[in-house]
Amino acid sequence: RCKNLSVSFWNSYWMLPSDVCGMNCFWEAAFRYDYMQRHPSEKMHLAVVACGERLEETVTMLRSAIIFSIKPLQFHIFAEDQLHESFKDILDDFPYEGRVNYTLYPITFPNESAAEWKKLFKPCASQRLFLPLILKNVDSLLYVDTDILFLRPVDDIWSFLGKFNSTQIAAMAPEHEEPRIGWYNRFARHPYYGATGINSGVMLMNMTRIRRKYFKNDMTPVRLQWGEILMPLLKKYKLNITWGDQDLLNIMFFHNPESLYVFPCQWNYRPDHCIYGSNCKEAEEEGIFILHGNRGVYHDDKQPTFRAVYEAIKNYSFGDDLSRSLLQPLELELRKTMHTYCGRVYKVFVKQLTKSVRDLYARRSKG
Repeated sequence: RCKNLSVSFWNSYWMLPSDVCGMNCFWEAAFRYDYMQRHPSEKMHLAVVACGERLEETVTMLRSAIIFSIKPLQFHIFAEDQLHESFKDILDDFPYEGRVNYTLYPITFPNESAAEWKKLFKPCASQRLFLPLILKNVDSLLYVDTDILFLRPVDDIWSFLGKFNSTQIAAMAPEHEEPRIGWYNRFARHPYYGATGINSGVMLMNMTRIRRKYFKNDMTPVRLQWGEILMPLLKKYKLNITWGDQDLLNIMFFHNPESLYVFPCQWNYRPDHCIYGSNCKEAEEEGIFILHGNRGVYHDDKQPTFRAVYEAIKNYSFGDDLSRSLLQPLELELRKTMHTYCGRVYKVFVKQLTKSVRDLYARRSKG
């Protein structure tokens, strides 16, 4: 995996430190550079679904996306009607500098089964399944849960679209790295992808390919398109699924494994990667790229390491010095969490963030 690299031809988008790593690192970094050079003005589309008490969490996620990203961002925010005005009041006050636009959408499901989809797992969570059918004019999309924090530019995960082979339509990370604590391989009563399943909290999609694809399934010998397969899957497995729409995605990619690109764990780092001991090797080497505070860990005292990162980004004011106002106070808070398993590896929580801050200032200094 990539650690550090110094290459003279990096432009202002890529300012990397001066160590040398292997050829795998070189070509992975070179690929991202090349992709960004070939798509310099491409707008990145990011979608999120917010219901209930998720306003603050969603806004904090959006802030993290804005801080470091390079290319323009288009936010697609699906929210309950009573949240729309609050989103407008907050987002209209952000210093976008022309780089960010947003669109608010109501929560919508197919009329004939709306009630069933809405009550599946958490309120509104299954909305993500219908994004390819709703956002018909969007070619590619990064969907994230509200409890996601970006610790490096969105551009970097977006560039993985260019690494998809001809059959891949989406990218997700494994649900677990360590099978001994895996949920799907121990408890699932339905098919799931790979050895430990996949987590849908961070999902990169080529939506044009999704809309065109005919999916293999275990309900009929006839392949079905995305809009045709969702309800039959729900009817067949609704008594056997625990995690709602994520389980349906696992079933779908179990039957169509060639269609999935798998991210390393540092692109979707969750408490399970450290609460029983560190088990995400990529994060240990390079740091966390995307932090996923599932199970409400941003808002309780069970995992103070996760909460410290959330509070630091939530309280950061746009325009303040990132080193003094974000990194330094965050590291002080993280040191206080060393009595926990995640706190013992607190440096993985700031390793990439520190580099992202350095790269941002390097880009600014070059105009």
